[in-house]
Order: sequence, then structure tokens, then C-alpha cells
Amino acid sequence: MKAMYYEAFEQAPDIRTVPDPTPSEDGVVIAIAATGLCRSDWHGWMGHDPDIRLPHVPGHELAGKIVATGRGVMRFKAGDRVTVPFVSGCGHCSECHSGNQQVCPNQFQPGFTRWGSFAEYVAIDYADTNLVHLPNSVDDATAASLGCRFATSFRAVADQARTGPGEWIAIHGAGGVGLSAIMIASALGANPIAIDISEEKLAFARECGAVATINAAAVADVAEAVREITKGGAHVSIDALGHPVTCFNSIKNLRRRGRHVQIGLMLGEHSTPQIPMAQVISHELEIYGSHGMQAWRYDAMLSMLAAGKIAPQKLIGRTISLEEAVPALMAMDRAEGTGISVITRF
Repeated sequence: MKAMYYEAFEQAPDIRTVPDPTPSEDGVVIAIAATGLCRSDWHGWMGHDPDIRLPHVPGHELAGKIVATGRGVMRFKAGDRVTVPFVSGCGHCSECHSGNQQVCPNQFQPGFTRWGSFAEYVAIDYADTNLVHLPNSVDDATAASLGCRFATSFRAVADQARTGPGEWIAIHGAGGVGLSAIMIASALGANPIAIDISEEKLAFARECGAVATINAAAVADVAEAVREITKGGAHVSIDALGHPVTCFNSIKNLRRRGRHVQIGLMLGEHSTPQIPMAQVISHELEIYGSHGMQAWRYDAMLSMLAAGKIAPQKLIGRTISLEEAVPALMAMDRAEGTGISVITRF
């Protein structure tokens, strides 16, 4: 099969022919129809993820059709259109039994713990626990875009933060994760505030449901700007970028007993950000992580999509080829423009 492949971190990947995958006993092989290009893939290519073993094929946001199954797979068959959370549980441990596959200690992550979806085919383990049937009404590119950014944002906004109608939610970063969170928060009846340094992205954030925007480069104090808009601070705040500054501001701009959710990855030199702990204690703030979403929770997200309450397809900026994805991956730390890129041509 054709795949994007690299043998060293921070060196340009190649497009080359590599062996086709085969399914494990409890796994499947999927013919990839679409796969999203995510900042997490850039972190992996930079060497920030200790799970990656070289040589490697990246890619973890995917949709496609099953072409082969292992003997132990019971719920899926060849020909089924499916997607999969980027964090997949083993189905046997205590976390999986409690319904929390997203923190399974034996988790499988395509594109990280194993070769991923920047290829014509990908093997997915623990299929019965993790695969999600796709309705015909959801096209491949939209389905692929759900796999990491949108699903992680859905869990962060709806489950971790418990965002309710009428609450103020500050979202730091208006990239794919931030725009997803804005759209979901708006659909839940909350009041999203978008914070970024790009006026183009802030304008798009308003189209996605932001009721207010803040250009972080144009104000002296982001947290104070949020407190002014919300008359006391946000009920919920999300760092959708993953940077010491946005993490700090996200906690600092909360009102008393507010909830911060960290979605943006804090890796490499950013892995130990400063936190205003005195405020966390005195204001009884809550701090959560959000690491993917369980396959069984996709039904709620897909139901909102079917009802027209959310439109993740609006966040797709462009569709590209596997070859075009090489320079796009390498430039993700300085990418301009709005929307996400999805590979649809192999």
C-alpha cells in the first residue's frame, strides 16, 4: 500500500510503498477513504510522543470501509463504513469495564502506538470495543474530522466541563479544536468567547457560534478582558491550543468555582506550565483533562449532527492528497488560515 512514512523525527516524510496490514484476532483492516491532518500528528513527527517507534506511519483521524476482519470480531463485517476514536480501549481492563476506554492503560492509538491512517489501509485492534458504525448521511471527510478534535472537544465541553445553557465558556485558541468546542458549546446553549491572535480565525469563530471574541495580541490582559465580558469570569474555560500562556490564562479567567479543561497537548518544553494555584485553592476551581472520547458516546454526537445542531463539516478548510499532506504536516506549527485539512486522495 501507499503510505506516508518517516524514519527519523523532524525529517521530511516520504510517500512510499509498504506492506499491507493484516487484522489481529480481535481487529480489522480498514480501507481509508478520508483521514484528518491534526496538530497531534505534528507533535508525533517532532518526537514529542514516547509511544512512537520508528519507522512510522502517522495518522489517527479516519473513516473508511472494513476490508478484512479477525476471527474474534463479532459486531462488524467487511463492507461496513466505520470510524474509530483515536484512543481505543482494550475492552478488558477496569477502565474499559467502567466505560472509560479513553484512559485505558492498554490503549491502542493508530498513528502513535501503531502505524496509522496516512495510508491506503490501516489495522485497528479491539474492533468490537472501539469501532463506530457510520450512518450514510455522514460523508467520509466529515466522519474523519470527528475522530480527534471534534470528539475530544465534545467530551471536554459536554462531559468533563458539564457546560450548561446560559453559561459563559472561554475558548483559548480558534484552531480545529477551539472551533469545534465553540460550535458544541453554542449547540448546548452556552455563550462561547473565542480568544486567538488571528482576526481571520476570530471572524470564523463568530460564524461557528462565538458570541464574543478577544484578540489576545490586542489586549493587555486576556483574563481581565474575559472577566469584563462575563461580569466576573467564565464558568468554563478551555485551553484548545496547548501552550503555557493559554493554559495560564484559561485558569486565570475563571469565576469562583469555575471549571478549566485542558485539551491542547502540553508536550516537550511546554509540558510543565505555570498554574495560578493560589486562585485554584481559594476559588475552588476545577481542573480537568480531556483525552479523546469513548466509542459509545459517539451516538450523542452523531444525533446532534443528524438534528442539525452541529455542523462539523463546516470546519473542513480543504481536502488534500497524501502527497500534499507531507508539507502540510511539517508546517502545522505555523499554519495559517481557517479550517482543518482532510486527506481524501491516495
